[in-house]
Amino acid sequence: MKILFITPGSGDSFYCGNCFRDNLQASALRKAGHEVIIMPLYLPLKHKSFQADTPLFFPATTYYAAQKFFGKRIMPKWIERITGSDRALDIASSMSGATSAEGMEEMTLSMITGDDPAFTNYVSQLINWIKSRETPDVIHLSSTLLAGIAKVLRQHLKIPIVCSVQDEEIWIDSMKDTYSDIAWQSIAKNIGYISRFITVSEFYKNIVCKRIPVINNVEVIYPGVEREKYASDIYPKDPVIGFYYRMNEPAGLDILANAFVKLKKENTVPNLKLKIGGGYTKTDKRFLKKVKKILASYERDVEIIHRYDLDDNVRFYHSITVICIPLTFNEGVGLYLCEAFAAGRPAVVPATGSFPEIAGEAGILYYPNDSKSLAEALKKLLTDENLYAKSIEEAFELTSSRYNDHVFAEKLTQVYLTVCRT
Repeated sequence: MKILFITPGSGDSFYCGNCFRDNLQASALRKAGHEVIIMPLYLPLKHKSFQADTPLFFPATTYYAAQKFFGKRIMPKWIERITGSDRALDIASSMSGATSAEGMEEMTLSMITGDDPAFTNYVSQLINWIKSRETPDVIHLSSTLLAGIAKVLRQHLKIPIVCSVQDEEIWIDSMKDTYSDIAWQSIAKNIGYISRFITVSEFYKNIVCKRIPVINNVEVIYPGVEREKYASDIYPKDPVIGFYYRMNEPAGLDILANAFVKLKKENTVPNLKLKIGGGYTKTDKRFLKKVKKILASYERDVEIIHRYDLDDNVRFYHSITVICIPLTFNEGVGLYLCEAFAAGRPAVVPATGSFPEIAGEAGILYYPNDSKSLAEALKKLLTDENLYAKSIEEAFELTSSRYNDHVFAEKLTQVYLTVCRT
């Protein structure tokens, strides 16, 4: 099949779950023999494993300026050339990483509603590009935050549209004033243009159905990673706790830092180490400084990887004993868990959000999500050889039955075939 995959770029300075999910989807589909065309929005896709196959549409700097300073109208061409230059986009990429929609409400709503002059101008360019090429069999949108594009695509092209749904409420609920309500209402209004929705867990499917009661065609397909690339039976000599996520406060890195200090003081897990990766943005530096201060007494046993590179994912998981991300919010799925399980690394995560569903018996769930409970859970897993071995066995089983690219590609292909027949 020929699949057009429309996905937002978000820079490359930190571990972005949704960006990585899109990368895995495209890779799995190509591996299964499909032709996948990657169309980026907002920011360029720079990693060699997830290169764009089309021009960049809705360049972030230009579109933001049109929404913020030109009343949603089309800007003069000379301003478009400046705001859409490679330099402007590079600066935007280096500063990307916002987890809040504050200040970008107008731009977000424009992409969801799809009815202002600036949007119409840029989406027309996108449609003309599609029409000038061989028509794809199906179009896959990365998020319901692009619902406005779905509306216009179905009005101009007779191509079925599939849309991923994951963690949109984190962004929408951070919008000021009444913007959030308008966003949810507009998504509900435009979902009729989308043939099928794909989400990553039963947990998140329930959230979607509560937030958008009129939605009824949501299918759960768990994400899949390449087992062959991650699999390893070599473990560190000394126990190493691994944190691999954006190094910010919502990810609970300070909770883990305090738990690590507690374990070091008790010395119930001899020679314990902590390895931190996943990258960060400029806005996270103050928080990271706080974390370093917590860990200062044991800095020799702590490794912080300051530069994020997608190529380092596999090496990171091979270098740890257990993965631990004490998120303070509910995430639709933890792709880092799927990666760690493929490498045979168990998890210690809070019993919140999708974690009970995703982690199963491949490690330990703890509650409440504080440093004391986390320290106890880590100690339990790292001092009980039988429990650790059993957790490894379950991690590999979950990878085999759920979180691998073959299973994912097969299920997603069936969805594509179904919508193409209707």
